[in-house]
Amino acid sequence: MVFGIIGCGRLGICLAVFLSRQGFEAKAFSSKHLESAKTACEFVGTGRVYEDPVDVAKSCPIVFITTPDTVIESVCERIASKNGFQKDAMVFHLSGALSSSILVSAKSNMAHVGSIHPLQSFAPYETGQESPFKGINISIEGDAAAVELGKEIVNALKANFFTIPTDAKTVYHAAAVVASNYLVTVEHFALQLLKAADISEENAYEILEPLIMGTLGNIKARGSIDALTGPVARGDDEIVSRHLVDIDKKLPQFSSLYRLLGSHTLDIAKQQGQITPDAVKKLSTLFTS
Repeated sequence: MVFGIIGCGRLGICLAVFLSRQGFEAKAFSSKHLESAKTACEFVGTGRVYEDPVDVAKSCPIVFITTPDTVIESVCERIASKNGFQKDAMVFHLSGALSSSILVSAKSNMAHVGSIHPLQSFAPYETGQESPFKGINISIEGDAAAVELGKEIVNALKANFFTIPTDAKTVYHAAAVVASNYLVTVEHFALQLLKAADISEENAYEILEPLIMGTLGNIKARGSIDALTGPVARGDDEIVSRHLVDIDKKLPQFSSLYRLLGSHTLDIAKQQGQITPDAVKKLSTLFTS
């Protein structure tokens, strides 16, 4: 299968290199910076570089628009306005936050549209590196035809696919942000608390790591509701009150975060069904004070 890459950044280059190793033919490259397209072409070892992305689309039945999110739609619209997509072409972008609906202009050229999003961060490609796609999870959504080809692409990359509705793309991306980015925020909070307890920064993470990994293991094995332990799950308002006194005194910048997290943790504790109504009332008061 012949494909072209429009936007030769980290992801675009990695996709071109590792997809071409699985029987797909990288035929054309284009990028805002021509040198990036030339680099991609050199890494893959085949294909041609074009200044105009329209020429990439005209020469390839599969087109990946791997530009920054802010210009995906405008790039697609420009190509479509010049009838640049082949009839029945498959047009994909790889944004996590945006759905395939931003590629709607390609449909005026009788093309199919979809999005493929790897749940992975990508470093710059280095010659000889192992595939960053192998074993990761990749979401697919879009037209039925695009989804089917998307499955073939993900399988070729030796990754795992799952499909989502097009109108669910934003909330799906929010889930990824919470699971990754906001987890960093919560653990940063915990590390700052240990620092306030006179534990060195060098040792802080190692102290918490078994607890963190054990909690993640419990979530995997038992689900998020049954994995909850600790003072909120036990209804121990006295311990929570003491936490708040010390945090308000020593780390007041985190007081509102502790209360917000506690409030939502209380909702989970109520779903467990072990906490008493009296404890719920007392904890709720603490978290909203």
